[in-house]
Amino acid sequence: MTSGFILSIVVGYFLLLLLVAQLTGKKASNASFFIGDRNAKWYVVAFGMIGTSLSGVTFISVPGAVGSGSFEYMQVVFGYLVGYIVIATVLMPLYYKLNLTSIYQYLQSRFGNRAYKTGAIFFLVSRILGASFRLYLVASVLQTFVLGEWGVSFEVTVFLSILFIWIYTHKGGIKTIIWTDTLQTLFMLTAVGFTIVLICNELDWGVGTMLAEIVNSDYSTMINTGSFLERGHFIKQFIGGAFIAICMTGLDQDMMQKNLSCKNIKEAKWNMISFSSVLVVVNLVFLSLGALLFLYANAKGISIPEKTDQLYPLIALQSGLGKGVGILFILGLVAAAYSSADSALTALTTSFCYDILEADKKGEAFLAKRKKVVHIAMSVLLFLVMVVFNRLTNKNVITELLTVASYSYGPLLGLYAVGMFTKWKANDKWIPIVCLIAPLLSYAISRVMAETIGYQFSYELLVLNGVITALGLYLASRHYLNGLDVAKA
Repeated sequence: MTSGFILSIVVGYFLLLLLVAQLTGKKASNASFFIGDRNAKWYVVAFGMIGTSLSGVTFISVPGAVGSGSFEYMQVVFGYLVGYIVIATVLMPLYYKLNLTSIYQYLQSRFGNRAYKTGAIFFLVSRILGASFRLYLVASVLQTFVLGEWGVSFEVTVFLSILFIWIYTHKGGIKTIIWTDTLQTLFMLTAVGFTIVLICNELDWGVGTMLAEIVNSDYSTMINTGSFLERGHFIKQFIGGAFIAICMTGLDQDMMQKNLSCKNIKEAKWNMISFSSVLVVVNLVFLSLGALLFLYANAKGISIPEKTDQLYPLIALQSGLGKGVGILFILGLVAAAYSSADSALTALTTSFCYDILEADKKGEAFLAKRKKVVHIAMSVLLFLVMVVFNRLTNKNVITELLTVASYSYGPLLGLYAVGMFTKWKANDKWIPIVCLIAPLLSYAISRVMAETIGYQFSYELLVLNGVITALGLYLASRHYLNGLDVAKA
């Protein structure tokens, strides 16, 4: 498959997204951009959220991680279910009760303005890094297999990728994204399904044979019951998965912005329940694809890339499976990345306009102007972070993404836990300091425990981070900080 042909697929797909944006962006208002006019259908939102949640990380990195971690990622996914139940029953009723546009507005009413700004800033940092990691995968594949062959630099590849997203989201915002994400989820799941079928046909396997080969392979281990000191132990992965879901979905403006576009809390709950149930099955399918990719590579004598993230694109585009699987891969990859990055860009714009600039308090005209400027600024910031990330990383991206999330979402976990489940009145001026210290202490503790007793933190590091934040907020609600007079509980 030539690089020109691959590029034509990407351009054609982009034109399709532009058509959807044109249809959904007509008469778009500020309310359309930020909350979709609160009239989105829950089942449309739920289907689109699958693509947003999975992204290019799941599309490439989860199958690639099977080589070293087998099916152990399902331990995290099982934990997700618990987290989604908490979101549906605890967090979403609060957001709807307060009629929020930005979920961080809750922190202002509970603690004060500095807590509000701190929560928003931690989200902005978390989502900028997360969106950059996800979109980085697509840009790296396009660079390796398409534009790089023409002498185009990685920086130009990244610029074009982000430019495409900005063009079709700048007008309709979340109203457009709800429908483009639905389309993109369909393309992504179709690509995975047909890839599995084509690989099985090439190996002359039926469904029964495929399942037997996967189960009997070295790649099918799902539950790790080894030493608790190991990073991949089931309990650590499960607990970490639950809190990752709570933080990266329930405390994340990007994911919650779609839920807040539903008509009411009942439909929002239906959205979350259906979305989480399907997500478990979809992740299992992605891991099965990963096992198939490694089995196929071994059967055909294909060398496994050092970066296993590149195995799927290598087989899809250069292994001789035919143009069909290559076309599907490109469509699925671009759909996966865009479904995550487009909503992230809109959420970042929303949070900065409402939480940092408070532009909504200065009139609709002012908000509309600031929205345009911030949307461009966030696009530029994503570009810069992706370029830096490309120069620094050589690890599996799913590991990078969830590790960073443990540090950046921990303070949000602590803030919301204390705010919702205690009556502590932490002094607002200390909250930014507490939220900065917590990740640093978490990192120090993880290093000390690794070096002294060999304990490898997994995603439960997020819980530790949240606990340290909560403890800091408790101290900030007493007279313990340098003897200063702060509000008592």
